[in-house]
Amino acid sequence: MKKLFVIGAALMLAACEETPQSDPAETGAAPAPTNDNLRLVGGYRSEDDDCQLTGETAFTVNFLDHTADLVSCPTGSDAAQSLVDMYPARQVAETGGYTVYTIPRE
Repeated sequence: MKKLFVIGAALMLAACEETPQSDPAETGAAPAPTNDNLRLVGGYRSEDDDCQLTGETAFTVNFLDHTADLVSCPTGSDAAQSLVDMYPARQVAETGGYTVYTIPRE
C-alpha cells in the first residue's frame, strides 16, 4: 500500500511540471500576437508566410480599404523586410510585436 501511495504521489508531481514552450524562432513560425488587436487570417504570399493577411478588429478597422490588403509581419523580421522590398507596402501601425502594412491591390 505504501508503494502505491508513493507512486501515486510521484505521478501527481510529474503531472504538475510545466511543459517548456517551443521558441517560435526555432520552429520557423511567427510569434503569436501579444494582444487582441490583430486577427491574422493566413499567410500573405504563401501558406507558411510570417506576414499574415489581417482581418477586421476594432484596432484595424480604420486601416482597412477595399482597394488594399492589410498585412501584419513580425516587427523587424526578414519577412517584413522582404514584404517591403516586394510590394509598395506602407506602414500604418505597430502592435503586439507586429508591424501592420497596407498594400494596394493591382
